[in-house]
Amino acid sequence: MNLNLILLAICQALMMTTNTLTITTSALVGASLAPQPSLATLPLATQFLATMLTTLPASLFMGRFGRKAGFLLAAAIGVVGAICATTGILKHQYWLFVTAAALAGVFVGFGGYIRFAAAEVVRPDYKSIAISWVLAGGVVAAVAGPNLARLTRDIAPDALFAGSFAAAALIYLVFGAIMLAVQFPPPAKAPATAARASLRQIIVRPCFVIAVVCGALGYAVMSLVMTATPLAMAHQHHAFGDTAFVIQWHVLGMFAPSFFTGYLIRRFGLSNILLAGALLGLATVVINLQGQTVTHFWFALMALGVSWNFLFIGATTLLTESYSTTEKNRAQGFNDFLVFSAVTIAALSAGALQNRFGWRMVNLGVLPLLFLILCAVIWLKTLDRKSP
Repeated sequence: MNLNLILLAICQALMMTTNTLTITTSALVGASLAPQPSLATLPLATQFLATMLTTLPASLFMGRFGRKAGFLLAAAIGVVGAICATTGILKHQYWLFVTAAALAGVFVGFGGYIRFAAAEVVRPDYKSIAISWVLAGGVVAAVAGPNLARLTRDIAPDALFAGSFAAAALIYLVFGAIMLAVQFPPPAKAPATAARASLRQIIVRPCFVIAVVCGALGYAVMSLVMTATPLAMAHQHHAFGDTAFVIQWHVLGMFAPSFFTGYLIRRFGLSNILLAGALLGLATVVINLQGQTVTHFWFALMALGVSWNFLFIGATTLLTESYSTTEKNRAQGFNDFLVFSAVTIAALSAGALQNRFGWRMVNLGVLPLLFLILCAVIWLKTLDRKSP
């Protein structure tokens, strides 16, 4: 296998491990440091917001200075953020910890482009496989992140999780060291005589629109239902162990298929995999509306995870076919801004929707999004039939 792809897959696993660790611990640390209970989740919300706001500038930076420079800058920001988090916990400084969460979000905003970098270091006909294999790093992160947090939680007894963020600083350093060894293609430069397409011309192309609809709305559906699930299970008085079991299998459903999703795209076609992702999303809603036992939640969240995997990998693959080499940074940046905007809105609204309207309305509420995804897939199939 391509050595650069292997190194990028390792970096993706390291990035997602630190991200999972942060998501696992931020609310708990926030609750212990916040001046009032309502601010406990502000660090995590700040991380999501920082990721959303970083996506477009990060892509433009890489277009100017190259992938390696962008990822090395991200590693440096991650180290600074981890040091701030560790210091904030040790010194009981809440706003320093919020700042650290924002820096962690900036790191993720840069790190999201590893999947596109993977598509650039392989042959064009292997793009979907490269993207799929890199996202498989989430399987490692699903196990490593929470367990690393658990093992390092009590290193400093009077400052819980300070050791976890100190460990994260080391992971960021390893991430940067591995990125030094990756060989990236040089940043593309447009010929002097070439007409420069505007961003508006790029984003109205059918493939771009379909990729954004499938990627952003598929991610929003996943984020909304996943975030509301623990609240719904608590309302049904299920044990926390059952909730952890359901979420763990959901995460495995998200990332374990990555080992073969790329091959499925090559075998059955991109539009069919996107269609399967949309239908699995509908299956999630149907199962959730049938009952609220642990078994219902388990099967529904597994289907939701695989749905996200097919839609996200498929949408990313399609997006790489919607722009020229010199347009990629603007196209990728605008796409990721829309994707993470949708994720942020969904994650922040899930709790309010569940508490105000209940689990049934949460599931019925995602049906219009799934309907739009199905329309986009039908549009893609129409374009495929018209192509020679």
